[in-house]
Amino acid sequence: MDLNKLKERAEQYLDEMTAIRRHLHRHPELSYQEKETTRYILDKLDELGIPADRPLETGCVGVLEGERGGDRVIALRADIDALPITEEGEHKKGFLSENEGVAHCCGHDGHTANLLGAAHILSGLKSEIEGTVLFIFQPGEETLPGGGRLLCESGYLQEKGVDVIYGLHSNPNWTPGKIALRKGELMARPDEFEIEIIGRGGHAASPHETVDPIVMAAQVVQQIQTIVSRSVNPTEHAVVTVGKMSGGSAYNIIPEKVELMGTVRTFSAETAELIKRRLEEIVKGVTEAGGGRYEFAFNYGYPAVRNTDWATDIVVRTAGELLGEENVEQMDAPLMAGEDFAFYQQHFPGVFFFLGSGTEKSGSVYSWHHPKYNIDEDCFVTGAALMASLVFQPLPADEE
Repeated sequence: MDLNKLKERAEQYLDEMTAIRRHLHRHPELSYQEKETTRYILDKLDELGIPADRPLETGCVGVLEGERGGDRVIALRADIDALPITEEGEHKKGFLSENEGVAHCCGHDGHTANLLGAAHILSGLKSEIEGTVLFIFQPGEETLPGGGRLLCESGYLQEKGVDVIYGLHSNPNWTPGKIALRKGELMARPDEFEIEIIGRGGHAASPHETVDPIVMAAQVVQQIQTIVSRSVNPTEHAVVTVGKMSGGSAYNIIPEKVELMGTVRTFSAETAELIKRRLEEIVKGVTEAGGGRYEFAFNYGYPAVRNTDWATDIVVRTAGELLGEENVEQMDAPLMAGEDFAFYQQHFPGVFFFLGSGTEKSGSVYSWHHPKYNIDEDCFVTGAALMASLVFQPLPADEE
């Protein structure tokens, strides 16, 4: 397959991909509520003559059967849900979210448009495709338990016999025309914790008659910062962050309790368990010393994203040919953000990579989950062409 031909097709389809992305951006839906989004995707697939299955309540999987025979199955994945956030940004005027408090400030609208672009390219090349291509439009990436987990647990992909799965995420750290990835660890496992520190409230002028949960909470937050520096092996990547601290109602009242919420980022279950244990030990010690009580919950998130070596080689080689080797960055270190694409990789070989999408002209320089997050839609030429190109690459089994 001439990869330049695929890139030309992506360029021809750019306006349509942009229109799709902007429609989805105006009509975002939260995790597991993506009913209208799913209906829109199904209509687009139907226009392309691609039948679709509905393994879950929302989301869908387009199934394109190649005409060259063969039983190989290549899956391409996009996520479709939005965030509970109020967006901002003058660069998005004309297609700002029309659903109050909900917005695509993480790029999933772009991922969906990009994959529909790849489907458009491939739908016209069925005579050259060997085996089956699955276009996975997955719900619920932003919210536990994760749509990727639910889809894997449904058994649908196992029944289809997926040989390899590819996914991407827009990233403002690189410009359109570039991608970035690495073998092995790419993104962390994001676990969450909730702590309630319970004291005895009272008047601020009589602290001796109270058990002050704010003082205990402050001590807990400070001691939590020592977990990574003093309990975790220095060769391990780990982050512990308290993201929310709430308690109290007035300047002259000592409250009854304080709530803390935070995240733990690691690359192994062992390190996550160590941090979980240390968190509760710290909370227990501080509250016992202060005369208070506590409640502790640790919510397990997604596994770490670990790219399969041989499949990463395929992406690097294909992207190098399509984009130029200088536009393929092999990252030195992983990111501590999480992604439920990791669930697929627990069942199938897979690669997740970052699609450059950041430029000043489009205001797409803000990080994920920022209210001004945007993408430079020129990135679709790269993303759609590369996803389509991967379908034509030989797999290890083909070369035996």
